[in-house]
Amino acid sequence: MLEIRHLRTLSALRSSGSLVKAAQLLNLTQSALSHQIKLLEDRYGTPLFERKSIPIGFTATGERLLKLADTLLPEVERAERDVLRLSQGDTGQLRVALECHTCFDWLMPVMDAFRTRWPDVEIDLVSGFHSEPADLLRNGAADLVIGSDYSADYSTFPLFRFEILTVMAQKHRLAAQRRLSAQDFEGETLITYPVPEQRIDLIREVLRPAGVEFQRRTAELTVAILQLVASRRGLAALPNWAIKNYVDYDYVIARPIGETGLWSDLFVSVPPALQHKAYVADFVNVIREQCAATLDGIKLLS
Repeated sequence: MLEIRHLRTLSALRSSGSLVKAAQLLNLTQSALSHQIKLLEDRYGTPLFERKSIPIGFTATGERLLKLADTLLPEVERAERDVLRLSQGDTGQLRVALECHTCFDWLMPVMDAFRTRWPDVEIDLVSGFHSEPADLLRNGAADLVIGSDYSADYSTFPLFRFEILTVMAQKHRLAAQRRLSAQDFEGETLITYPVPEQRIDLIREVLRPAGVEFQRRTAELTVAILQLVASRRGLAALPNWAIKNYVDYDYVIARPIGETGLWSDLFVSVPPALQHKAYVADFVNVIREQCAATLDGIKLLS
């Protein structure tokens, strides 16, 4: 029997573009997802999509089921949200603060999508530059922070893992290297956001443990950091999604850090009083759904 979960599987496969990402989005193992798809294909006696096409191409049968998903799933999700509002009385506000400054690139579409799903919840960004966003949770100036794992003090929801890449000018002395080690930063100027050193993964995880000496310069805006890098004022370390367009247009070049790369995890943190609010959980879901569909190279956290 065709079930709602089958339609959600096909929709996730289309939006994410791969079995791996679809499984992450649905919080399933890849084998469980493949088994579910195989059962559907056995039921209908035909493949639902082309295994070797990039991006995934759906067969006529798969397209027909996706058309049903597009009609049915929005109504199911809308009904589920309405039931939660009726049962929990979920209205309120979400004042969002960012520790991850590059998150602005994808957060605006997320907030727009959330507003259509929860029109009675007022959502807004806490303005200004905050070196310690968690302090905003402590003093009640924010309801939600996107950034590090604050699970020791707050309720957290996992988002995704992303790679941090070194960004440099086209003719930088390190441009010929395929990846950088800690020693490559010796004597270099590192351009960062104006945050404490312990909040910068490259410094905390790589440079300080190796005893590397470097200079530091700060800028508040990502575009300003990239302009300084392009003009050969120093190196930066930024998330892969934040620099993709600049790398694609040859404005700067990017290199991995270390043999396995430098990776960081992103979380949503809220005060315990908000952890069971349905609109908080759905805000997390919207982030995961949109980022899985639009950001290359991320790995959803379970």
